Amino acid sequence: MQPSNEPIRILRVIARLNMGGPAIHVANLAAELETRGYHTTLVAGSLARGEDSMAFLAEQLGVDVVSVPELQREVSVLHDARSVRHMTALIRRERPHILHTHTAKAGAIARAAALLAGDARPPIVVHTFHGHVLKGYFGPARTAFFRQVERNLARSSDVLIAVSPEVRDELVEHGVAPRDKFAVIRLGIPLQDRLGDATADLDYRRLYGIPPEAFVVGWVGRMTGVKDTGAVLEIVRATRERGVDAVLCMVGDGPDRERLEQLAHDLGIARSTYFVGYQSDVAGYYRLFDAFVLPSVNEGTPVSAIESLASGTPVVANRVGGVPDVVRDGVDGFLVEAGDTGGAADRLAQLAADPALRARLGESGRANVFERYSVSRLVDDIDRLYRSLLAAKGI
Repeated sequence: MQPSNEPIRILRVIARLNMGGPAIHVANLAAELETRGYHTTLVAGSLARGEDSMAFLAEQLGVDVVSVPELQREVSVLHDARSVRHMTALIRRERPHILHTHTAKAGAIARAAALLAGDARPPIVVHTFHGHVLKGYFGPARTAFFRQVERNLARSSDVLIAVSPEVRDELVEHGVAPRDKFAVIRLGIPLQDRLGDATADLDYRRLYGIPPEAFVVGWVGRMTGVKDTGAVLEIVRATRERGVDAVLCMVGDGPDRERLEQLAHDLGIARSTYFVGYQSDVAGYYRLFDAFVLPSVNEGTPVSAIESLASGTPVVANRVGGVPDVVRDGVDGFLVEAGDTGGAADRLAQLAADPALRARLGESGRANVFERYSVSRLVDDIDRLYRSLLAAKGI
């Protein structure tokens, strides 16, 4: 039995603290659990080239981050072997009661290290799927390989967490593990902090010279292939072809930005497209948008859609991954099938023509997301899960 005056030691591992929901999630979770009798060592790997770091958030919350530079996004026999060795040493040094991994690469490396740690192997192993790479990322051969890796690692895990029912169901369908091995625990995001920045009341229409009558379509995120950012431009062009004076504001950066700027020229909408780059303060942009569009081909839980709804902005999104758990079709936005550019444009045109509909959907979204995705709810859910696992192990 663990002495009651000693904290439960958690080794929490994430592949990298890049911009996005997983980094926000782990930093807040590590900080808040300190008040519940836990002590977390947060481990993170290296950023990919061109990625912006969110390590500052952990620092602001007083969470120390242990760097494992060899832990990288790309598959590399040399780097992966070194990162397993580094993680094994960390496990032996920290002797955690709970190893909790986040994202696919961290889950693979740290759970493999746990198997090699001998008598230091953590008694409890938990992995959170913030999405998965078993669809839409790789070709058939690599996808089949990663699917088998996840199946093998699942056997050494006590519980698998999915951030939405849809993500859980997809993982069960892919044969990763049976349904009863999963718990569904949604993200926790400090929405009040994220959306209450000092720039929220700036007049972005005037700042960027956007005409007052224009219908502003927004997108926020990292410009990468799985986000299908090219579809954002195609949807806006199709919306304009429907007679809507639509302009696009893309907030974010990434390896695809240059290609997207060229695509905007090729589609004839360069003058109606605003690439504003990465912004640390996003509240004012969400308030600028009349609608938010999310045509990703795969999503776990889209933080940008949650933030949009929290800002009272309706969302038009693809019906993929965990998106339907966030956006309720016809209630706080609209869902279309992946690749349905025309359907998305039709929905945007509908929103452009009906300000009352936009207001109704936006208010419905705002009323739903704050409690559903609160940090306090996340901490309660994780604490409850940990306590049940600790009791079952007699710790």
